[in-house]
Amino acid sequence: MSKISKNVILVLLTLTSSSFLLFQLYYYKHYLSAKNGSGLSKSKGSRIGFDGTQWRAVKKFIMLTSSQNVPVFLIDPLILELINKNFEQVKNTSHASSTSECKFFCVPRDFTTFALQYQLWKNEEGWFRIAENMGFQCLKIESKDPRLDWIDSLSGTEIPLHYICKLASHAIHLVVFHERSGNYLWHGHLRLKGHIDRKFVPFRKLQFGRYPGAFDRPELQQITVDGLDVLIPKDPMRFLEEIPHSRFIECRYKEARAFFQQYLDDNTVEAVTFQKRAKELLQLAAKTLKKLGVRFWLSSGTCLGWYRQCSIIPYSKDVDLGIFIQDYKSDIISAFQDAGLPLKHKFGKVEDSLELSFQGKDDVKLDIFFFYEETDHMWNGGTQAKTGKKFKYLFPKFTLCWTEFVDTKFRVPCETVEYIEANYGRSTTPGNEAAHPLRSGWRR
Repeated sequence: MSKISKNVILVLLTLTSSSFLLFQLYYYKHYLSAKNGSGLSKSKGSRIGFDGTQWRAVKKFIMLTSSQNVPVFLIDPLILELINKNFEQVKNTSHASSTSECKFFCVPRDFTTFALQYQLWKNEEGWFRIAENMGFQCLKIESKDPRLDWIDSLSGTEIPLHYICKLASHAIHLVVFHERSGNYLWHGHLRLKGHIDRKFVPFRKLQFGRYPGAFDRPELQQITVDGLDVLIPKDPMRFLEEIPHSRFIECRYKEARAFFQQYLDDNTVEAVTFQKRAKELLQLAAKTLKKLGVRFWLSSGTCLGWYRQCSIIPYSKDVDLGIFIQDYKSDIISAFQDAGLPLKHKFGKVEDSLELSFQGKDDVKLDIFFFYEETDHMWNGGTQAKTGKKFKYLFPKFTLCWTEFVDTKFRVPCETVEYIEANYGRSTTPGNEAAHPLRSGWRR
């Protein structure tokens, strides 16, 4: 009996020791090697992380796009931020000097995001088939082309907006950029249609596509990242700064058509001449303020014209812009004067109710209203030219979005209806449109 007990105990001890040894081996492989293995692995000449799912998916995607001459560029915010922090080191990296550790594409994440300028894509369907042959499961997201909404016969034509290609557990999100009239790039909203599998990827984690976006056309450069040649924006920080402020809203083309069916467009020589001059003045103002790095948006009657009829109101006789007072720069006046726009009026002070007015061609005026922020609202001041009497116009708080107007990319208040109603009343918003001239006394 004693001998049997000893054998049982010996067997149990052997099993326990073996189990503990297996646990140690597992722990070392999956935990310690991930944290501390770089030093050990480098001494053996191996490469850390290059067998990971993320890196392999990115490598295959780059191989695919390179073989088909598809000029994609990296726009993934997480990876670009890491590259930007180590920019000098990354710029000087080549295949020969490539690191033995995967530092960028092996960072844990569900997606890696690239972009493509659609007009440079020559073989879309062939690329799609080859991607699937390489093991990718691809999803194509299409929607109507908003650039054609103004044309009845073409309205509803669909264009590709996003591709999502999954390899194993990692997905590549390819954002399709389209050229717009103002020489900028636009991407559409990623809307899932009824037939699309909502579990294909975790769509809510996508960095692009929650809303349409607009970006300045980036200059690109090729670098080597984790042994892979990729194109990235030449100024990664500038691109990253654009992302949170990229939201784009379209002009309401269908509503504008309905407006002109009810109220005929003014095609007199005077109206056409004014609209031409106003367009030139807006584009010159945009160029001048962009050089200064000053944010601005379409305000007052110019904003109403964009929203209600997608054009400049022919009887408004001026162009209106808004600027946050915190963005004011002391050289604004001299910059406009250097651009050929002399100062006509200056009302108020920087600390209170500042308003600037510049004289354009053919007596077309540029008015710039400066907005001040309070706890629960914003306001801008107004001064009656003849009497010097001051007014304070209140607005609900608003944010800024991009739009396209007179073939140029401009900002407008995202909360457009509330902004216009605060300026002119409800008679100018959907269901309440009126074609009467603008009256300055309407603003609250």
